[in-house]
Amino acid sequence: MFSHQFGGQLPQFAAYVDRLGFWGPTAFILGYILTTIALVPSAVMTLAAGAIFGLMDATVYVLTGATLGSAAAFLIARHLARDAVAARITASAKFSAIDRAIGMQGFKIVLLLRLSPIFPYNLLNYSLGLTTVRFVDYILASVGMLPGTVLYAYSGVLVGDLARMASGAVINRSPLSYGVLILGFIATVMVTVLIARIARTDLREATEPATEKVATTSRPE
Repeated sequence: MFSHQFGGQLPQFAAYVDRLGFWGPTAFILGYILTTIALVPSAVMTLAAGAIFGLMDATVYVLTGATLGSAAAFLIARHLARDAVAARITASAKFSAIDRAIGMQGFKIVLLLRLSPIFPYNLLNYSLGLTTVRFVDYILASVGMLPGTVLYAYSGVLVGDLARMASGAVINRSPLSYGVLILGFIATVMVTVLIARIARTDLREATEPATEKVATTSRPE
């Protein structure tokens, strides 16, 4: 319920950040932390960042807010709300397999989870708080959020320009710059999809039970 109410305020929040000028990035990062804790879908915030700040700044601000927000959710799950989070996710066979794999390869598995869309970002933050992964490995693996962040920030830039043009505002971009922007967006989509597929395959292999691996490798030709 809270996440839906919070999510409904995002357009107003984006407009508020846009008016803050120098303090806009700080307000945005704080807002991103709160929405992450509240389980509000992060894609909307990342799109808003692209529209407000542009690609490069949006990527920096989103990664900062997402890393801090995911750290807060992780610590809440590990130390403050462990039973509540466990009641929601520990019955999942997929989570059990991931938990076993993390016990052996913490950083690698978290990085693959960040690169792969198998688990939603917000739910994953709380779920990983129940595993044995070290907090420092969890934070370092946040770099895996970069491809998705760039993709959504790119989208936000394009959507923001379209919204401004629809309102009659003058956009100071040449046709060439739009061509470069669109080509960059297409390339980002292709790279992000490729990375996600590779990560999903590696994650499946890493979390596959040992008995299944033995059965597969010993199967006669």
